[in-house]
Amino acid sequence: MLNYIWAGMIIIGVIYGTITGNMDAVGNACLDSSKEAVTLCITMLGVMSFWCGIMEVAKEGGVLAMMTRKIKPFVKWMFPNIPEGHEANEHISTNIIANILGLGWAATPAGLQAMKSLTTLNNNSKVASNEMCTFLIINISSLQLVPINIIAYRSQYGSVNPTAIVVPAILATMVSTAVGIIFARIMMRKAKR
Repeated sequence: MLNYIWAGMIIIGVIYGTITGNMDAVGNACLDSSKEAVTLCITMLGVMSFWCGIMEVAKEGGVLAMMTRKIKPFVKWMFPNIPEGHEANEHISTNIIANILGLGWAATPAGLQAMKSLTTLNNNSKVASNEMCTFLIINISSLQLVPINIIAYRSQYGSVNPTAIVVPAILATMVSTAVGIIFARIMMRKAKR
């Protein structure tokens, strides 16, 4: 579906550029945007590689295991139907920790593994379970203490103070996570009735 939306926007832009006589501007914008996209991808590749490496060091050093133990009561409270010791708990914890640390891209592999584990618990059903929906809500709202990706974007685009976003990001993600948790708990109670 998204492919159709993007294709439609491109076609509308080209048609509009042709009608208004701005095809040179459309062509230049395409070339400039392509160059900018490659530069941004290279920058983000470096940032992602660095933080994925940090996550691996944290995992090998036992920091991730310690943090996982600390959030275990929260994970059990949010996902009561996941059996004790199931691999989904570890993947969910890793994803939450990576998101809290602002490592969104480093959180993605753990998030995919968590959803895969939750799918097996759901007997590979095509209908999402409560745990799957709850995980998705928490993952999307994702409390972040240090928004690494946004800082990198701001730095890439020449922000005078790329880290100025930290406090507003913490406040915004605290609110979004709190709302997500409340919503998920309300929906769990409704599902039990």
